[in-house]
Amino acid sequence: MSKNVAESTFKEINLENGFHLLEFQNISENVQKFERDIDSTFIQLHFCIKGNSKFLFNGGSYTFDVLDKRSIILYNPQRKLPINLEIYPKSTLISLLIPIEKFHSLFSKEASYIPFLSEENKNRKYYDDTEIKPTVLIVLQQIINSNVNSSIRDLYVKGKIYELLSLHFQHDETNLAEYCPFLVDEQNVLKIRKAKDIIITNMAEPPSLQELANEIGLNIKKLKEGFKQIYGDTVYSFLFDYKMEHARRLLESNQHNVNEVGLKVGYSTASHFIAAFKKKFGTTPKKYVMSLNN
Repeated sequence: MSKNVAESTFKEINLENGFHLLEFQNISENVQKFERDIDSTFIQLHFCIKGNSKFLFNGGSYTFDVLDKRSIILYNPQRKLPINLEIYPKSTLISLLIPIEKFHSLFSKEASYIPFLSEENKNRKYYDDTEIKPTVLIVLQQIINSNVNSSIRDLYVKGKIYELLSLHFQHDETNLAEYCPFLVDEQNVLKIRKAKDIIITNMAEPPSLQELANEIGLNIKKLKEGFKQIYGDTVYSFLFDYKMEHARRLLESNQHNVNEVGLKVGYSTASHFIAAFKKKFGTTPKKYVMSLNN
């Protein structure tokens, strides 16, 4: 099935036995919405190839963002997780809806390192948010750009989907954290996401871990563990990287000098900011700006 909606496209391929591929491309200037009932027997994988999308649940009372070059996995055997999706302008998203029984049959030998397939977790909800691997991104682009004969396109795409799944869940000894789910109530996930928003909003004067924990309503241990599992980093290491990336973009805008940028990201002295920037990027802010003009 394929249809165009206001300069946007939506394609759906039923690969087999309720195993669906959904492909969204919003090339318009407006937010596009998509809704679909999904029962609790499905695992959902959503890959944002470009742009930004947002999933709304419980009438919008909580949301999951799928950001540029990131993917999320959603599975809850206790309740339905219907798709209520907002696709932002200039965004491309591929979604896979897979019956959990089908998923088990594909990965039966790999259950030991895919947490939600383990016996003790099989009836527990699962949420994961990870960066799309470069190898997976290539396959996603191949699916988007596939122009093979229509009579064999479904077969081509099916092969690519199996390749995508094997690469996405490929065992990586150096990055096991990618498969450590934050197996908790959705409200706790929201609290961790709120913590991230708070430190970004207040990056020039961030709260202490205790203040942050108090504000989101979790103890420090859960804050630290949950943040590491969802974002793959400690709170302040995540914030440091975010501040440096923000500083880099401010420098690229040519609207602020080095001192002003340092103040905006929380450094009261230029020397401390310069040292932090060099630690992150291996060069000073001044040299970085000069390199942009060469």
